[in-house]
Amino acid sequence: MECGGGTILIFLLTTLSAVDQHFAQGANLIFFIPTCIVSIIMNLKNKNINLRTSIVIMISGVVGAIIGATISTNLEVNYLKKYFGFFLLLIAGFEIFELLQKYW
Repeated sequence: MECGGGTILIFLLTTLSAVDQHFAQGANLIFFIPTCIVSIIMNLKNKNINLRTSIVIMISGVVGAIIGATISTNLEVNYLKKYFGFFLLLIAGFEIFELLQKYW
């Protein structure tokens, strides 16, 4: 598991620009859409996508996004920031654990 550019974008928007957490997460999703579309087109051309599996994943992703959006819009920004920070710490812990396993 790795921390991507979207995580950094959210952190920078909320920390340096004092943008609301909800807005930062929405902006992150909007930046993701063009990359996703290009990736899908390229992988379809190269026949790297199993359509049946993709449909199941897409439906699950849409349902998960609706549930996540509903939860996040009903949370206060302070709680959302704390949960996001905890999520980042959790990812950092996994990253450190994987590094330790790899080199020791």
